[in-house]
Amino acid sequence: MKLQALISFASLVTWVDAHGYLTIPSSRTRLGFEAGIDTCPECSILEPVTAWPDLEEAQVGRSGPCGYNARVSVDYNQPSDYWGNEVVATYTAGDTVEVQWCVDNNGDHGGMFTYGICQNQTLVDLFLTPGYLPTTEEKQAAEDCFLDGELKCTDVTGQTCGYNPDCSSGEACYRNDWFTCNAFSASSNRACQGVDGAALGSCKTTIAGGYTVTKKIKIPNYRSDHTLLRFRWNSFQTAQVYLHCADIAIGGSGSGSSSSSSSSSTSSTTSKTVTTSATTTTTCTAATSIAVVFNELVTTTYGQNIYLAGSISQLGSWDTSSAIALSASSYTTSNPLWTATINLPVGTSFEYKFIKKGTDGSFTWESDPNRSYTVPTGCSGATATVTATWR
Repeated sequence: MKLQALISFASLVTWVDAHGYLTIPSSRTRLGFEAGIDTCPECSILEPVTAWPDLEEAQVGRSGPCGYNARVSVDYNQPSDYWGNEVVATYTAGDTVEVQWCVDNNGDHGGMFTYGICQNQTLVDLFLTPGYLPTTEEKQAAEDCFLDGELKCTDVTGQTCGYNPDCSSGEACYRNDWFTCNAFSASSNRACQGVDGAALGSCKTTIAGGYTVTKKIKIPNYRSDHTLLRFRWNSFQTAQVYLHCADIAIGGSGSGSSSSSSSSSTSSTTSKTVTTSATTTTTCTAATSIAVVFNELVTTTYGQNIYLAGSISQLGSWDTSSAIALSASSYTTSNPLWTATINLPVGTSFEYKFIKKGTDGSFTWESDPNRSYTVPTGCSGATATVTATWR
């Protein structure tokens, strides 16, 4: 019971399903991998979500626009010693540039992908401030801004921008402004691997080797000494979305608004001033504890209940008699959700498991390995969410 596992994987997939990450420009994920911190850069997964056919429906939650890797408990929305403090590429407003991501040989489930640049520098600065972890609401606001700032396939003259063959006319996915992979079940040049037709090993993944997926985007008429390029891939076959970002600069004589690389946020050991809009400034006090929402998807029968136990005292120190009871108030047949909210000290790392209590009072632990989690930092009143599926 002392093994590490992924936090959030739906029961309809295995952990080798649908994996990819942004490689050019170097994403924060790639930098984490190269620094030896991230042992599976292709494993930053937002799931279970509605990834298809509505490509924009999924709320990003903890993943945010830069991604969260539960395998290593790394939140790429917050700068670290290895990413987020300096730009990795400088572009010129109006230029057409090549971008690339890497899809794993064992995890290609087709679908569509896009790139975006949010032109609200004040919002982006939240993701550039050392020591500050954006809230769930700020992460979603940023992702909405990136979607508004979509860098369309059709913006590049001469670039082939087709409709996904797994999507039908009239569906929300029937659009050619996003980039498309090939047919998921094609006999050759299938799914995202078929976009480049690249050789296995043309990019690096840690599961089964990767294939490059290369496209061109047009940099908007906007200037910033430090902003973010966001990559998003919606899987066709599985309920998964992948999110990554790269720190870039945009120079040139663009007529869009201009910004400097200095952050609009300042921090100290006790408080942080964060500008959340062009006209509103709020002061946030660093939280000492965070309300963590644990969501567990598990089908139960009448009389059964779900509990949470873990390695820390707040979770009963593995004692079933002190385990935390989850609520089934939102449980439905189609969404068998059990949930509990627990205040936990920021920065606390622990292991945990869910337990099913039968009508006879007996306890059944979910299968190994243990799950693991580190409570994020944030402002007072911030929350975090962990979603898992019974195994």
